[in-house]
Amino acid sequence: MSISPEPDLAAKEKWGSKIGVVLAVAGSAVGLGNFLRFPGTAVNNGGGAFMIPYIISFVLLGIPIAWCEWTIGRLGGRLGQNNGPGIMFALWRRVPAKGVGTLTLIIPMLVYMYYVLLEALCLRYSIEFFSGGFAETFRAAEQQIAGTSTSEAVVQASSDFAQDTFGMRENGAMFGTSMLWFVLVCFLVNFFIIYRGVSRGIESFCKAAMPLLVGCAIIILIRALTLTEVVDGRDINSGLGFMWNPQWDRLKDPEVWLRAAGQIFFSLSVGFGLILCYSSYLRPDDDVVLSSLSASSTNEFCEVVLGGMIIVPTAFLFLGPGNTPDSTFALGFFTVPAIMYFMPGGSFFGGMWFGLLFLAAVTSSISMLQPAIAFLEDGFGMKRRASVVVLGLLTTFGASLVMYFSVNATSLDFTDFWCEFMMILAALGQVLIFGWVIGARRGIKEANRGADLHIPGFVVVVIRYITPAFLITVLTMWCYFNGPERLKGMSPKLQSAIAAREAYAGAVGEKYPELDARALETRVTEILGVEEGMPESLDALPTWLREVDDQAAEARASAVTNANIARFVFVGVLVVFIVFFVLSDIACRNRIGKSLERADAEGMGLEAQS
Repeated sequence: MSISPEPDLAAKEKWGSKIGVVLAVAGSAVGLGNFLRFPGTAVNNGGGAFMIPYIISFVLLGIPIAWCEWTIGRLGGRLGQNNGPGIMFALWRRVPAKGVGTLTLIIPMLVYMYYVLLEALCLRYSIEFFSGGFAETFRAAEQQIAGTSTSEAVVQASSDFAQDTFGMRENGAMFGTSMLWFVLVCFLVNFFIIYRGVSRGIESFCKAAMPLLVGCAIIILIRALTLTEVVDGRDINSGLGFMWNPQWDRLKDPEVWLRAAGQIFFSLSVGFGLILCYSSYLRPDDDVVLSSLSASSTNEFCEVVLGGMIIVPTAFLFLGPGNTPDSTFALGFFTVPAIMYFMPGGSFFGGMWFGLLFLAAVTSSISMLQPAIAFLEDGFGMKRRASVVVLGLLTTFGASLVMYFSVNATSLDFTDFWCEFMMILAALGQVLIFGWVIGARRGIKEANRGADLHIPGFVVVVIRYITPAFLITVLTMWCYFNGPERLKGMSPKLQSAIAAREAYAGAVGEKYPELDARALETRVTEILGVEEGMPESLDALPTWLREVDDQAAEARASAVTNANIARFVFVGVLVVFIVFFVLSDIACRNRIGKSLERADAEGMGLEAQS
């Protein structure tokens, strides 16, 4: 391992062209969330009405935060820093800046550890479609129908395939499937691209991949919009209506607004630290205003036009309104394969669809690796080969844990949950530093340097007051709606009692099928003797209810396992933050600090005071 002891302010890597950086940033944003997360979220949160909080969030959160990140990143790059901790510390020489910088460093790294598994699944599905494997699986499912509809049988077969492939039935099961090799291929692809650097690797790949994946999506969109099939009175037009007809009453639900804001975060990759890192490779006078808008517009086109008009309308057409789950995983890997099976030419279009998802996932995953690579290079002077090896070992270890604890994708789900929480915190920190430490007026003046389109003056008020207030509101709502349930999810005792109660409640429901939900809950409480959870002793339970003791015991064991995994994930994320905060502090006190001192001495420094 080669480590340079002295900081070097010599010219570092730069983007080769404006279109290259726009496509790279758009590629970091365009991913599975655009084509899978957005359609399910929109249709389950008001349809066309969802676009109102979505657009408001885009204007008040997405664009201002993107401008802040692009500008802060370019400033940091001018001072020789391409990593989150170094960039934030360069602008504000205080401990909180190191904390915000650490968040922008670990969020993409942690997301990569599970995102690469979904990327591998997309590759596996693409090959499965092109080879005709799914067609054989679904034909066999149709032939084994017993008391169920064809669509339900195919969706069930698709669900079984996904759960078996992703090891969702037993911890460690994924290691016994071909997924291990697909994950290995994805690791090799990602690290080969990242090893080649910013211009020769990331930029070159995104300049080829982005047009290709958009082209594939347009072809599939045309195929979807020209479908002439009528299934049980439904056609593609009714599918579009199902997707986009506004449910205005949903706008009264605060959780819909939270979902819209969350979608913008995932959609534009703001708060991740990806834009911060990418924009640091810009030249001092490279445009950030129009480039940011161009990248954001490309992303929104992929999300709203391509993602929003393909999956849900075709799912409604072929499978009915009951098969548009809010879960990204369920929609993408349970429902979509069934859609493609019923679509004429589905093996080809299914292979193309998952192929474009694979490309979209790669353009995103390589952006998740670059911030940590830059930190190892800037903070500890590692050469590219050494930094790639270190990060490769670290992410392999993390991804292996996610692969092993695969039951119900619990580790993936909780890792994603904590990353989302940290992402909102990181975005809030960056906006506050931009608006109050650098100063919004001064920051916008810096953003307008070399800009083809200048940011209007009223954005000063937006960045200083409106966007932080919106972020604080989002963070508060997010904690209110998600926090209690997730905290309870880390209690083995509580989850054990809940799981057992559900098992016994199911048996009560079978014995008293005439009861509605409220009456059933009352009856369960009467029998169990407690309003929540389970009684300390089960001896007083009716004989007929004791027949589900074994089922309840299995549910208890599964719930305890999931709760322990959730606790393990929480502790793991906390440990990762502490370790990298310490590393960031060491780097800022030594190599990064020396680099900034030299920048100050050479008249390149920035007095980051409001």
